[in-house]
Amino acid sequence: MDSRQLRYFAAIFEEGALARAAERERVAVSALSRHLSNLEAELGTPLFERLPRGVRPTASGVRLYEHARAILRSMEAAEADIKATGTEVAGEVSVGFAHSAVKAIGVPLMIEVSRTYPNIRLHLSEIFSGSTVEQLSSSSVDLTLTYNQLPDPRFRFLPVLEEDVVLVGRPDIIGGRGAITFDALLELPLIILRQGVNTRAVMDDPSLLKRIEARAQFQMNSIAAIGDSLLAGIGCLVGTEFILREHLASGDLVSRPIINPKLNRTLYIGELSDRPATFALEAVRDLCLALTLQAIASKHWCATATPPLVQRLQHSGDGPGMDRPH
Repeated sequence: MDSRQLRYFAAIFEEGALARAAERERVAVSALSRHLSNLEAELGTPLFERLPRGVRPTASGVRLYEHARAILRSMEAAEADIKATGTEVAGEVSVGFAHSAVKAIGVPLMIEVSRTYPNIRLHLSEIFSGSTVEQLSSSSVDLTLTYNQLPDPRFRFLPVLEEDVVLVGRPDIIGGRGAITFDALLELPLIILRQGVNTRAVMDDPSLLKRIEARAQFQMNSIAAIGDSLLAGIGCLVGTEFILREHLASGDLVSRPIINPKLNRTLYIGELSDRPATFALEAVRDLCLALTLQAIASKHWCATATPPLVQRLQHSGDGPGMDRPH
């Protein structure tokens, strides 16, 4: 198996037909078919089902594509990284953000990349925290900013900030503005932000999250739909102030601290542990960290920076008072 075979295989997988893949790769259909047959013979399994029009990947084909995509992306990144040595930083970087992260630093990150690293091609996507491991493992993204990640030797996760989880809703629904106990909030009409399967993105403690999920009538992935539901008085949200800050600022909604116990969640920046970081990835990672600390220092993001984040930026010389991240 070599890189050309993997590239041809990926083209067939993505195009769904040998003719389109051959046109994309600028080779004859017969040559592409021969490479595919040799690859299937080498692996001892069919990778596609031949259909009257096109092909459909087998289970083995889907598995191989996951590996092929990661390998090809690593090769492209290595080539761009070496070519960038001694010159301007260049290459492609894909970042997967949790909703709060993209809301807080997504636009500032694009501005800084455009201003400081014009040769970096940045891909931003909003992902569920529950899909972080899958997204990184498949090389769908190079870097993530997501919540409450469990330790895993395959990845490097650095805790970045901590946010309080509060109760948000109309005053007549949540009963005022004072603190509310965890047991008391379970008696209210609850709506919960559900981000992915078996996720811990809402709060650090999964046992408490399960109790809330058991009582919540509605679980939604849409922030906009949740906001409209709260304004309509359908229920109240167990989440963070930041995701609904506009409604809180206008006074249409209010928040109540949760006590006994106090709830919080932690944002992590993550990447694969066994893949060397390119210059472009290092630059984007440093920008994400610096801009996160800026957002906290300016009170734009109501959160607390973790000691590892502060120590890392102090060591690198970046911080909330910087004029321009590097």
